[in-house]
Amino acid sequence: MNNNGIKRIGVLTSGGDAPGMNAAIRAVVRACVFHNIEVDGIFQGYTGLIAGDFKRLNERSVARILGRGGTILKSSRSKEFYEAEGRVKAAEQLKKHGIDALITIGGNGTFTGAHLLYQEHGIPVMGIPGSIDNDLYGTDHCIGFDTATNTVVDAVDRIRDTATSHNRLFFVEVMGRNSGFIALKAGIAAGAIAIILPEDEMSVDELVDTLKASEESGKSSSIVIVAEGSKSGGAYELAKKVTEKYAEYETRVSVLGHLQRGGAPSCYDRVISSRMGVAAVEGILQGRKDVMVGLVNDQETYTSLEESITRRNMPNRDELRIARILSI
Repeated sequence: MNNNGIKRIGVLTSGGDAPGMNAAIRAVVRACVFHNIEVDGIFQGYTGLIAGDFKRLNERSVARILGRGGTILKSSRSKEFYEAEGRVKAAEQLKKHGIDALITIGGNGTFTGAHLLYQEHGIPVMGIPGSIDNDLYGTDHCIGFDTATNTVVDAVDRIRDTATSHNRLFFVEVMGRNSGFIALKAGIAAGAIAIILPEDEMSVDELVDTLKASEESGKSSSIVIVAEGSKSGGAYELAKKVTEKYAEYETRVSVLGHLQRGGAPSCYDRVISSRMGVAAVEGILQGRKDVMVGLVNDQETYTSLEESITRRNMPNRDELRIARILSI
């Protein structure tokens, strides 16, 4: 393979962690070793890039991390990197350490920074989508999404046991500041009576009508899944509004929070992380730059970083229709 002058690649993780990031790091490092390319791990994301927190990695450096959650390279959100001066320092560190190209694993903010680094300093960059929200355009699945939804389903199944035992209505808030992917997938899998998404809000009156119809059909407990970015204000606010209009149920709220980010990645997340890690290295060696690697219809693809951050994936509206049919 023609390396296009690439002799050393840097890899970092940035923003919110996602299960499978370690598998992607492992794949990047071992693909580099396989292709006789040196690889440096950059610790603490863009903060570490500016500070020069680099370490040479080899195939043994990434042993036994395939099934670990989080990221061995650590992560951060760097305010300094938001500024042009910070990116100048980052570019100088890459030059100082002989880094010819940079692989960034993260989400929208991570890719925005990488895109600017390429635009301003001409540094070849490659993005690997790591985001449990699954909202990045250019891939069917982001690293961590499958594990996060499985975690939510497991939690909701447990909550349902309590809801059923006490004839309660539970509002379960899941992550998704601007995206309803987790809420929708987990809501279908866990049999939620209603799913509240930022992209397709159900009004309080519609939800109350759904709950009334459910009770009339003999249902004694229900689960409502709420994405944290819903226009209702989140699970607590929605529960309050519903209780004011319909007090037949004893209502409880559960916010799952950051437990959705943690834990060992699923088999699916380990596989796609491994595939995208290898594709990222090989894409750089083929001369690709300022792009994100993804999987579309189970095939590796490359999408410009600009497109991946200005467009976004949207939940399948037909799945929302199916969820409503099955919730009776």
